[in-house]
Amino acid sequence: MGKRIFYFLLTNVLVLATITIIFTLIPGTWNYIGQDGQLHLGTLLLFSAVIGFTGSFISLAMSRWMAKRMMGVRVIDPNKEMSQREREVVEKVHRLSRAAGLMHMPEVGIYDSREVNAFATGATKKRSLVAVSTGLLYEMDDDAVEGVIAHEVAHISNGDMVTMTLLQGVVNTFVVFLARIAAFVVSRFVKEELAPIVHFIAIILFQLVFSILGSLVVFAYSRHREFHADRGGADLAGKDKMRHALESLRVYSNRVRGEETSIATLKINGTKKTSIFSTHPSLDERIDRLV
Repeated sequence: MGKRIFYFLLTNVLVLATITIIFTLIPGTWNYIGQDGQLHLGTLLLFSAVIGFTGSFISLAMSRWMAKRMMGVRVIDPNKEMSQREREVVEKVHRLSRAAGLMHMPEVGIYDSREVNAFATGATKKRSLVAVSTGLLYEMDDDAVEGVIAHEVAHISNGDMVTMTLLQGVVNTFVVFLARIAAFVVSRFVKEELAPIVHFIAIILFQLVFSILGSLVVFAYSRHREFHADRGGADLAGKDKMRHALESLRVYSNRVRGEETSIATLKINGTKKTSIFSTHPSLDERIDRLV
């Protein structure tokens, strides 16, 4: 769990830092501190929103491409020859997508992993991806696979990727905003010649602290979102299949990989232990909520 948290926070901090540097090079973007030495909160809030949402939307735009690269997803072309198992997966995704009212069929992919898992991602409903692991295909029966896929299609139908992006953008905005206010206050307590250096270091430190606190909001929403997708999956595939899928996932929760932290919130199965830093609620709680 510690490694997952570390890499998640590191990724978020690096994104914010990169966008901050880019906008620092553009003249006029640091004018939230006026020539009178006073902090202009309106300008700072606008500056923070630009940085916060720019990073989030860049991540969203790249989400499908990054997921394919990171997970080694092999996209199945429905117009080419495929194995029987692959054809079954494609048919399930397309059938459930039509039932969910999706106008454009998601891409369907498979990634090579022992973990019994699946995920959905994409910038829009028109450009989405549903990917399942080979472990899931080999270990789960047909009803369980359908329940898992229904859950992922529900994520797409609910627009969860965009909602998560907007939430992260809001969180990032306040991280940047509050970090700079706190850094400005701290820099007032040192000598004038040291103030710029202290201000810069304080921004980095406060941005890290507020990123940790902000991540609690993102993780909490991610857990809430899983319950909603479970109910959506039950509507699409049937409650019995969705419950069976969750019970089957519980058996293999010890195989979940924690390295791909940037897409952990996209997967159906999280790690076995849960905490305030968990992207998923426990499978026991999800099964109980489905009743």
